[in-house]
Amino acid sequence: MKQKLMFLYLKTGGGHLSPARSVAQWIERNHDKGYEVELVDGFTGVSPIAKLIVEDGYRKSQEKATWVFEGLYAIHKLKPIAHLSGWLVSKFVAPILEHRILADKPDKIVIFHFFLIKPINEILKRNKLDTPMLTVVTDPFTAHPIWFLDKTQNFIVFSQQLKTHLINAKKIPAENINTFPFILNDKFSSSINEEAKAQIRTTLNIPADEKVILIMGGADGIPKGAKILRKLLQSGLNAHIVMVCGRNENLLKQANKLKGRYNANHLHVFGFVDIVYELLNIADLVITKCGASTFMEVLMCGKIPLINSYIWEQEKGNVEYICNNQLGHYEKRVNQIPNLVKNLIFNSNKQGFYKNNIYQLKLVNGTSQVSKFIMQYS
Repeated sequence: MKQKLMFLYLKTGGGHLSPARSVAQWIERNHDKGYEVELVDGFTGVSPIAKLIVEDGYRKSQEKATWVFEGLYAIHKLKPIAHLSGWLVSKFVAPILEHRILADKPDKIVIFHFFLIKPINEILKRNKLDTPMLTVVTDPFTAHPIWFLDKTQNFIVFSQQLKTHLINAKKIPAENINTFPFILNDKFSSSINEEAKAQIRTTLNIPADEKVILIMGGADGIPKGAKILRKLLQSGLNAHIVMVCGRNENLLKQANKLKGRYNANHLHVFGFVDIVYELLNIADLVITKCGASTFMEVLMCGKIPLINSYIWEQEKGNVEYICNNQLGHYEKRVNQIPNLVKNLIFNSNKQGFYKNNIYQLKLVNGTSQVSKFIMQYS
């Protein structure tokens, strides 16, 4: 009889669903006879008000007013505020999740979003269930305070830096913290060969000898994306530009308008696509935000990241990781991006320096390791 694994996530960006899906796909591909994985959106069936506040609020704050999210992050360092938020979300999601858990009877529950920790704990205690529960902290270096309100849980984390912080600052027992390389889709474990890269270029009508700049954020696009694109088009940069807007319909419209306004045949605009891996492999430079999954995908493909924005303080550790290890650049001034791009993609010495630093990290995709740990966990 198959073991049932329930993976719980929320659609606040792609950084929670993406690792959950990667692990689920690995288990189903390699152990489909012994395990059944159920991916569950924790907000399925909840009041539209809750989704509007949490999911749409996150998306809009990233696009229009990052300071709103950053302010909320700051006040959630106060434990009463953090507990209050956890309690409010739990009131919305617990009844529906309880019905789901009692009906499906999962053998293990793995949580990929901090807002789902409290309701799952309450459901298990209220129904006297001994179902093993494991929390995957999707922020690799600096993580949201709500992850750690319950210090008795067992965690999967993605850096020794975060583990040390949890032991020293949060007083979480070391035996409750399991450290692995970051989770990415399994295809990021290897690179595309030159023949496949040439085919991608041919499909996009990009000559083999021309540079490629990729502009992308997470599932919700990149903040200031239209302004970045406009500055690059105005600069007369001799390179092809590929822009991925994700689910950000407004950004997609703006990018297509700019393509028409500047008659930019060297610009390729995409919405939400499943070929990010392929686009990364043909890129010479990636202009992006510093979400965990996004910047790790860039580095795993051996590409140089140029970070224009990040969420204080949740993504601060990601930026510091890039800058301290000299893997790329952080530049928040959009006006400076065109010159910086030119200096990076047309200077072979600089390109070699950053790419060598990325190579020296010997980054490993942690999907298989995390998947095996979850299967064995009890």
